[in-house]
Amino acid sequence: MITHVPCRYLPNVDDTSADNYCSFVMAAGKSRKERNQEKLRFSTDKPEVEVLDQDIWKEFPEDLFEAVIARLPIATFFCFRSVCRKWNSLLDSQTFAQRCAEIPQRNPWFYAFTHDNVNVGFMCYDPSIRKWHHPTFKCAKSIAHPVASAGGLVCSLDISHRKFYVCNPLTQSFKELPPRSVNAWSCIAVGMTRNRNSTTGVYRVMWVGGDGECEVYDSVKNSWNRPGSMPLNIKVSPSHNFRSQAVSVDSTLYFMRSDPEGIVSYNMDTGVCKQYIIPAPVHLSDHSLAEYRGKIMLIGLLTKNAATCVCIWELQKMTLLWKEVDRMPNEWCLEFYGKHIRMTCSGNKGLLMLHLRSRQMNQLVTYNVISREWLKVPVCVAPWGRKQQRVACCIAFNPCLTATA
Repeated sequence: MITHVPCRYLPNVDDTSADNYCSFVMAAGKSRKERNQEKLRFSTDKPEVEVLDQDIWKEFPEDLFEAVIARLPIATFFCFRSVCRKWNSLLDSQTFAQRCAEIPQRNPWFYAFTHDNVNVGFMCYDPSIRKWHHPTFKCAKSIAHPVASAGGLVCSLDISHRKFYVCNPLTQSFKELPPRSVNAWSCIAVGMTRNRNSTTGVYRVMWVGGDGECEVYDSVKNSWNRPGSMPLNIKVSPSHNFRSQAVSVDSTLYFMRSDPEGIVSYNMDTGVCKQYIIPAPVHLSDHSLAEYRGKIMLIGLLTKNAATCVCIWELQKMTLLWKEVDRMPNEWCLEFYGKHIRMTCSGNKGLLMLHLRSRQMNQLVTYNVISREWLKVPVCVAPWGRKQQRVACCIAFNPCLTATA
């Protein structure tokens, strides 16, 4: 008999579509008495429903079980983990990790903190089903804000700017990075890359200071190294202060720079640093970088007089100029008229989340680069019917069951 165990990580997942994916899998976890009761009920109420025979399905190859489960939506997977200890231990299986690695990256999720309880109140938002999830464990020992992500991992920095943490928000994989050699207060920009093709999930974290100093953490060596300072004329504006997150294309990180406006790139493999002087659009404020299929995108507020609008640009590789490709619907922008709007943006794989706030509003909006669809994010209500929570900050990450810190 299969012993049932509780689901530890996302206990409030109630994705009703689970039965539509692999109903035969759940049948394997039921006793003969339960099956007979179901058969009796189905025979009277729903005669068209066929009960799966355990004598047949118990011979189903284990490798095919893993192949099927690896393809389930993330939320559904956590429901299936509660069936038995064997399936609950799949995260530690090398063969299951290999199955997951063969599957194309999933749609991004968003990792967010709330104003109500910034220490333990982090949440995960799944845009595909427009649902908030509330994990049951902390990703840091102290108050820490997410500053970078890569390959299913999120890097956070504590409020004292002294400690970095890396975790997988979907599992209990967590690590506090060793101390750095440079005063942490000078840290104003952070980027992260992860080698998804590596069996060990190698990742690197880079921080950049206002005076050009920088350090890179290597998860294999478990240490920081100083590849050398960036050229003195390459500065990351202190005014950004994590509001504009770095983006990565393969092993290259891209940071925003100012005075003059442009982009700084750093290749984590070769250590080569480059700068690009790119004039910013007129009347631009609160702008952030994003990436989609190797293309660099710019998201920002255009403010003129009392009117404000959110616009999307794409960097043209030939001219190194920003070309506007879309903007928020006019009826939405009318809500900003006469208000002092601030915006932060986080994006991954062509899906962006904009955090728009003022004294009168605190709104999250998603934007799909492919479909050019704008959607307002539903309000987040804590489990057990507690009050609505106000999001303080968020970052995009690719949900990955096997990424380890």
